[in-house]
Amino acid sequence: MRTLYFDCFAGASGNMILGALIAAGVDKGALEAELQKLEIPEFELQAETVDRSGISSLHIDVIVPDEKTHRHLHHIEAIIGGSTLSEKVKVRSIDIFRRLAEAEAKVHGTTVEKIHFHEVGGLDAIIDIVGACIGFEMLGIEGFVCSKIHVGSGFVTMEHGKFPVPPPAVAELLKGKPIYSTEIVGELITPTGAAIISTVCDSYGTLPEMIVEVSAYGAGTRTYDGFPNVIRLLIGKTAAKHTSEPFGTKLDKLVLLETNIDDSTPQVLGFVLEKAFEMNALDCWFTPIQMKKNRPAFLLSILCEPKYAEALKGMVFSETSTIGIRQKFIERDSLDREIRTVTTEFGDVRVKFAIRKGNVLNAMPEYDDVRRIALENGIAFRIVRDAALQKVSEKALVAGSS
Repeated sequence: MRTLYFDCFAGASGNMILGALIAAGVDKGALEAELQKLEIPEFELQAETVDRSGISSLHIDVIVPDEKTHRHLHHIEAIIGGSTLSEKVKVRSIDIFRRLAEAEAKVHGTTVEKIHFHEVGGLDAIIDIVGACIGFEMLGIEGFVCSKIHVGSGFVTMEHGKFPVPPPAVAELLKGKPIYSTEIVGELITPTGAAIISTVCDSYGTLPEMIVEVSAYGAGTRTYDGFPNVIRLLIGKTAAKHTSEPFGTKLDKLVLLETNIDDSTPQVLGFVLEKAFEMNALDCWFTPIQMKKNRPAFLLSILCEPKYAEALKGMVFSETSTIGIRQKFIERDSLDREIRTVTTEFGDVRVKFAIRKGNVLNAMPEYDDVRRIALENGIAFRIVRDAALQKVSEKALVAGSS
């Protein structure tokens, strides 16, 4: 699994994360082209390689027009949701802003709908957050882990007054996460940085066992004497999702959403299934059931990671007639997966290998590749599939192959 590790020894901010992602290999021009799909006023990403206490790192300055707008969450959701960005980027970006709104609402004693963003609702914050989500997708990141977070110390002046570090909204965002403070004075972790990390990361602590492929540094704006104000990203392959379980096992913490539906059309239910997968559901299915008054009905089940549960529940409430959704937290023990390519007489086919403790137990050619090659060559689907499996067998990759 391709994993990104946030090393937050100097905290994190939106532009620090964005700079580190570009330093890690995200093409700046391609990133700007994707961001233009937001249809926001003209902006510019100014990139500069800087020295931060001896570490060469990339500093990103987001140049946007002056504005006085204080946006509500629904304004930001409209900007992101109305774009032509990928569904995964849109869902993750909106999840981050919703987490920000929930933290602000908690601090100010109001609701998510009524809260209006100040600094974090500006165009630069939108670009930081959406840009980070685009970068994650461009780099093919599948899992996120974060170190303990250095928050800084002292006080910070904000619109409502002077507050201790970490300020209230950041403290709310990082509730339940490992943080620490040192003699370094200043706000090291910003609301934008805290929102991104706390939304995408499933685990915190020491660096997971991984084969590191990329290390990259994103620079903060402030400079300190003898203290590198940078975030380090380490990107590489982990053998399993990083949990408290031993390396080589994969015990996932998941959420199962269920609801009974007896008055929706097949067209609506089919749309819900498609939408669920677009919104990062791991699986979605229907089970025929019998409800009160002898009504035939369907049980809708959606399996997802906890961070996607709220968005998926919102979609089900919006798209179906249900008035209640059951939620269960479950554990799933699953095999690790790895995609490899085999070369057949008809062309290259990607094959998904299922692995346990380093041993390949089974393999299955990717449907899309087999279908495309079968259609291009005018041959049966099974012939292409069997040819790919034969190559797997020849290499004796699956346990028990000879």
